[in-house]
Amino acid sequence: MSAAAKSALVIGGGPAGLMAAEELARAGVPVTLAEAKPTLARKFLMAGKSGLNLTRDEPLDAFLSHYSHPQITAITREFGPEATQSFARDLGVELFTGSTGRVFPTVMKASPMLRAWIARLESLGVTIRTRWRWQGFDGAALIFDTPEGRQSLRPDATILALGGASWPRLGSDAAWVPWLSAKGVEITPFTPANMGFEIDWSAHMTNQLGQPVKGAALITPTRRTRGEFVISERGLEGGGIYELSAELREGAPLSLDLAPDQTTEDLAARLTKIPPKQSLTNRLRKGAKLDPVKLALALEWGRPLPKDPEQLAATLKSLPVPLGPPRPIAEAISSAGGIAWGSLTDDLELTALPGVFAAGEMLDWEAPTGGYLLTACLASGRHAGRAAAQRLSSP
Repeated sequence: MSAAAKSALVIGGGPAGLMAAEELARAGVPVTLAEAKPTLARKFLMAGKSGLNLTRDEPLDAFLSHYSHPQITAITREFGPEATQSFARDLGVELFTGSTGRVFPTVMKASPMLRAWIARLESLGVTIRTRWRWQGFDGAALIFDTPEGRQSLRPDATILALGGASWPRLGSDAAWVPWLSAKGVEITPFTPANMGFEIDWSAHMTNQLGQPVKGAALITPTRRTRGEFVISERGLEGGGIYELSAELREGAPLSLDLAPDQTTEDLAARLTKIPPKQSLTNRLRKGAKLDPVKLALALEWGRPLPKDPEQLAATLKSLPVPLGPPRPIAEAISSAGGIAWGSLTDDLELTALPGVFAAGEMLDWEAPTGGYLLTACLASGRHAGRAAAQRLSSP
């Protein structure tokens, strides 16, 4: 039987699901794409509000080093940053690369790309069903609540692309976990990823809430990075924190270098030149060149600050950050955990459910923001779609 004589179902209308549906349609397989929400790719559109960071223009091995599991690394190697950029350009999206290597659409929005993508899927014959909410299994059938009532489907191949557990209001609510668990699929518990951390601020930080911290180095036992982050009412948020969030979530300590472009010796020498009669605040402002935000952090976390210039310089170069717990998973940009790799073949087929594949953030992997998440979601959807099409074409 040819692939065209068989049918496929993709559940989930995010980037991984859209990519899987396109691969199946290009292989000549009739595809139905079922999405629970009234519109497709809501998390994708939300990401586009800040410019839609598609991928990152950097050497492939450096790019792949940011993934947490070798299998998602191997899959993304097949469809990495260059392929992602070519894919977007084929949809008519003009791109530009920022100073940090992040790649964005020139229009800094996701909606034009999504509209072009949906139009292409429809031209390939993909049937899109919105407001179709998967409700689990009835034997071998997949059950949906739809505007037309309860529907039961028995496709020849199914790709699950339902997302992880972050931003549940946009559709990734992990409601599928008990249904797959009951079928013998191992699920690694979800935890937040790319999230902020709570800080119990003192009253003197009130004026700094909402302010960015720029030009500081963030230090953990394994890494030293430069990245901007924000002082929020609840703690610390932003890309600099998200990049380290996996390590910090596991309890690694964090410290800040508030003067990363100076050695400890140079900083101490500068502080020594400030007359001792100057107030501590003036010594920090004039000698260490701390802006108001960094000055506030030094006073918040460094007290009692030493008077000795060498000791003061050492404190400013390694200021301990008293991190509280991570923010809840519902506020996280992404999640770690999901379908364990031991429950999947190399083709992303569920060993407990032959003919059922999974892709995207349903799988147990994580990566920092900066284009890594979206690229891997596209790559895994492509991988699962191609594998499902190959399965359907087999005798």
